[in-house]
Amino acid sequence: DTIVDVEEGDLILDTSIQSGIPHTHVCGGAARCSTCRVLVVEGLENCGKRNGAEHAIAKRLRLDPSVRLACQTQILGDMTVRRLALDTEDVASIRAQAQGKAEPEFHGQEKHVAILFADLRGFTSLSEKLLPYDVIDLLNRYFRRVGMAIDRNGGAINNYMGDGLMALFGMNDPNWAAERAVRAGLDMIEALETLNPYVQALYRQKLEIGIGIHYGRVAFGEVGAIDNRRPTAIGDAVNLASRIESANKEVGSNLLVSESVYEQVRDKVKVNQCVRVQLKGKSGDYPLYEIVTIDPANASVELASRSCKRSKSGQLWARMWAFLKRLGRTVWLWLTL
Repeated sequence: DTIVDVEEGDLILDTSIQSGIPHTHVCGGAARCSTCRVLVVEGLENCGKRNGAEHAIAKRLRLDPSVRLACQTQILGDMTVRRLALDTEDVASIRAQAQGKAEPEFHGQEKHVAILFADLRGFTSLSEKLLPYDVIDLLNRYFRRVGMAIDRNGGAINNYMGDGLMALFGMNDPNWAAERAVRAGLDMIEALETLNPYVQALYRQKLEIGIGIHYGRVAFGEVGAIDNRRPTAIGDAVNLASRIESANKEVGSNLLVSESVYEQVRDKVKVNQCVRVQLKGKSGDYPLYEIVTIDPANASVELASRSCKRSKSGQLWARMWAFLKRLGRTVWLWLTL
């Protein structure tokens, strides 16, 4: 046990760090994770009340009142706390930090970035007909072309997923991240067009691409085994960008962006259509914009008098929901008679 003298109002996490006590805090003490949680063994009444950020996490994770976030909990009197070591890995990490053999677990930071997901259409069926080395060669040709388009616009490919990829814009330079992602997406479509004559000549098939772009907040940190960690972005914004990319199949488009992206580029782009789509794993309809060119004359007028229409599946869902509401009202009226 370690006894530490503190000033009233100090935070538990700050006290641990200032006293040289290893204390995991992956998000850096911003109440964006629960890794700094502690168990208050004695003196719970001497803890400051949960603020809004801690309350939200406690509610989401159903934390017991005695489990507090060290980064948000004020010390108002004598108390005894212990770090929550839930398994042998937690214990080993704490011991390694105490012995100076490992850095404290602080790998994350939050940033607002533009996330671009891209996926080839029809590549799976094509690859089944090809020899493995031909698949590798074709993928490398494709990734080389679209990678140049992404790099040229200040983005960086963060992850490859078969014939798909995720690229980030704004990690190092936040200026015009959404616009640069849109420019990269349009350049990627052109890059694929330069590759398609080769594909058609050899394999008598044309490849299509689906691109989804969203702008939002992500947690950026290192993920993986200790000796093989790699930086990546995680968060709801990433999931949303991936869902937007998938919506191209339903809409019949090549490049869709979220409303947060469109609002930043609306004066510079030409929009072919705006559709409301219900995305997998999300509630409600999302307005998505199909961008076909950037920097056209009078671009902002293109969609000025046009409202977003629902996709076919969205229209079906809306009709079903309206029917259920009418049915509910009918049943309610019948029961009240």
